Amino acid sequence: MSKHPCEEPNAAAEPGGPRRTVRTKRVDQVPTLDELFRHCLPAFGGAYLRRFYSILDEAVGAGVPLTLAIAGPVTVSGQHQTWLMPFLETGWVAYLSTTDAVCYHDGHRALDGHKDPVHEVPIFGDDGALRDERTIRVTDMAFDEDVLLHQDQLVTAALQRPEFQRRMTGTELRYLLGAIYDAQEKKNGVEQGLLSLCHERAIPIFVGAPGDGSVFLNSMKLWAMQKAGLIENHAFDLDVHAEVFEACAYHYWGLFDTEAQALGTVILGGGVPKNYNLQPEPALGQVLGLPDVRGYLFDVQIVTAPVTDGSLSSCPPAEAVTWGKVDRDQYTQTTESMQADYSMLMPFVVKALLENRARYQTWKERMGEEALFAKHPKAKGYLRPTEGYRLFDKREALSRRLVGEVQKNKEWLLDSLRYPLAAK
Repeated sequence: MSKHPCEEPNAAAEPGGPRRTVRTKRVDQVPTLDELFRHCLPAFGGAYLRRFYSILDEAVGAGVPLTLAIAGPVTVSGQHQTWLMPFLETGWVAYLSTTDAVCYHDGHRALDGHKDPVHEVPIFGDDGALRDERTIRVTDMAFDEDVLLHQDQLVTAALQRPEFQRRMTGTELRYLLGAIYDAQEKKNGVEQGLLSLCHERAIPIFVGAPGDGSVFLNSMKLWAMQKAGLIENHAFDLDVHAEVFEACAYHYWGLFDTEAQALGTVILGGGVPKNYNLQPEPALGQVLGLPDVRGYLFDVQIVTAPVTDGSLSSCPPAEAVTWGKVDRDQYTQTTESMQADYSMLMPFVVKALLENRARYQTWKERMGEEALFAKHPKAKGYLRPTEGYRLFDKREALSRRLVGEVQKNKEWLLDSLRYPLAAK
């Protein structure tokens, strides 16, 4: 990494070490967003953003597969189509951890009879009047209550399809739902959504709290109707154990099967998506007892929670080091957590990264791949295949491989089952 203080991820010098002079550039002197991030954000909150961006740039350039945890209503607000999907389309992201609500609301724009269903409302307006109008608000986004009712109908109709009548992981549920959303989008001529894109590119979507959202509420509806004798032969069920194991299999793949032999993570917001994204390392190393398991090499976070609230949402990568979730030897150079609203920053960060990739692509066409990679090693990571890792297609093989590793650890695992419980 560069030693320039506007490029160094952790720019503050160690006590007693050499001083690092602060040098800046005028905003009218920088031609790219990359240079603006590096040279025009010298201090305070801006410096946090510079370090966040610089480390993410290093992770992309190093060619490590990225995992992405994102909380918040990104699909209701249209953020998925502005910057999240372009980020996924690069091929850099191996899998996504998010909420049931993100997956549920992703279907609204493709519903029959609801063209452009989301509109803006004031954050501090008259919510009583909105309720009288049957308008539902999410911060400054709103839609008619019928949108939810019709989305419920779509989900329940989907869950009654033959392909859903079995026990499956949540990644399978959302993959199949993505195909249904895709058909709806094409039928109604609307822009592609998040689940449709992830289906197309075989990007697994994990939801750590499936019961805390409306997709599962509609599954509960069908379960209750069967209990009441109103429908028959409804067999859909979630296999949470297999889904967590699948996430572990992907982490193991990243550490041992990829060229980088490492993983990076981008965490936007906290809560369950963040925790789910971080838990494969302790699951593999602490719970399953497998050797040589490491945490994330790169970890960049944007969270709104203050670190003093004691929550996982706000805890920085340094705390995750103590759990083994983040690499202990590199974290001072390869991690950063900043307190901010990611919706204000990620469009610019993603745009800068896409500009970098386009610039490397242009240079590749001019000078050839070999010369480019020799002169700019980061170009190789930036220009990795855009079709991505397609991990969902490999889930069964990777899970079987991990089962084999568990079998090899038989003695340790059997011993771990013993504990001198107190008598009742």
